[in-house]
Amino acid sequence: MNLLSQMAPISMINANSSFDFDMDIPSEFQPLAAILRPQELSQYIGQSHILGEGKPLRVAIEAGQCHSVIFWGPPGTGKTTLAELIARHANAEIIRLSAVTSGIKEIRLAIDEAKDNAIHKNKRTLLFVDEVHRFNKSQQDAFLPHIEDGTIVFIGATTENPAFELNKAILSRTRVYTLKKLESADLANIIANAVSYLTKRDKLDISIDEQAKEQLIALATGDARRVLNLLENAVELTPEENGKKTVSLSHITQVAGDKIALYDKGGDAFYDVISAFHKSVRGSDPDAALYWFARIINAGGDALYVARRLLAIASEDIGNADPRAMQLAINAWDTYHRVGPAEGERAIAQATVYMALAPKSNAVYTAFKQARQLAAETADIDVPFHLRNATSSVTKALGHGEEYRYAHNEDNAFAAGENYFPQPLAQTRFYYPSERGLEKQLKQKREYLDALNKDANDKRYK
Repeated sequence: MNLLSQMAPISMINANSSFDFDMDIPSEFQPLAAILRPQELSQYIGQSHILGEGKPLRVAIEAGQCHSVIFWGPPGTGKTTLAELIARHANAEIIRLSAVTSGIKEIRLAIDEAKDNAIHKNKRTLLFVDEVHRFNKSQQDAFLPHIEDGTIVFIGATTENPAFELNKAILSRTRVYTLKKLESADLANIIANAVSYLTKRDKLDISIDEQAKEQLIALATGDARRVLNLLENAVELTPEENGKKTVSLSHITQVAGDKIALYDKGGDAFYDVISAFHKSVRGSDPDAALYWFARIINAGGDALYVARRLLAIASEDIGNADPRAMQLAINAWDTYHRVGPAEGERAIAQATVYMALAPKSNAVYTAFKQARQLAAETADIDVPFHLRNATSSVTKALGHGEEYRYAHNEDNAFAAGENYFPQPLAQTRFYYPSERGLEKQLKQKREYLDALNKDANDKRYK
């Protein structure tokens, strides 16, 4: 079974569903997103990928079964809601921890409560840990024996890739489900359901015009919580006229402020945007590359991180097809340090455009990877005697450097037919220049030298 199972976007409850306000905080103090949290599996719309009819997760929840899982996905996609649903359907006690505010002490107290539930109440305990990736290794390890012996059913929620952020021991004891951003159609249904609820609750004719709805969906970026918070604020801002409230585009704009850039300086979104930048340069699209660079800068990202990535691109994706790319990347980096961000960012943009349009070759990158692998596999092969350095009379007597041909004393400064590999690896070839840019000339030079080697070897073995 794959580590990561894809999960369809989660939607919110239907307008005609009943609501459960059995919570510690009075409903009038709760935000709309909390009030409309689904209480039953049937209150979800969509979920055909994982929660569709007959799907394993749906079958397990409906049967009241629960197993330890990790829910991985962006904010506002329903990780907490799923944990609550599983506990409700399984008739299990639920203990909630946040890795942001909890430590070993809170973990121990939760485990003690879970043991008490099992012994005195004969009930299972579902331990839900939000932002689980924020726990360090020892804190994560503290759960392991209690997952193993059944004291708890462990459910973790994370916005970061669990393969990188969670211990292998935790991953081996859980199943990971991936939650995606909500689609536009799902967000439209959430808005419709929320408007219907607010209309009934406030006893007003509340509506939202089409432009406002489209803007609301765009601003939400797939986050159900965000779309509900924005809608709730917009409805409060909208004036009442004759028992009616019509939310317009201007109301959405007033409550939204600037759109928050999806770039978290270290999390998955950070690497996704950097990846998009790198792939745009590699794919020779200067406009897309500039767009992703601008996204990074607008979100407060480090321009020098992009400069460093350009240096990597210069050797990985351009290589000897255009060696000037590496120097231009270094110059852009140096310019940033000399003149500051404003002009420095422009210099990095200049290097970005140049590299996007430069001829591409990964021949050096591929050759070096292969050389590293072969070197690791053949590290026990001795250096040939003619390539060794005769540093003393003893090593010279042993034959170090004997029969070595000094290239500068040969025709064309090339010792035709010489072998610089260990004998078992003679004729190994890693580097195959492309037909692009300068590498086309390097390929011609390589072919010329190959011909000299062949001629010398043919004469030697006649």
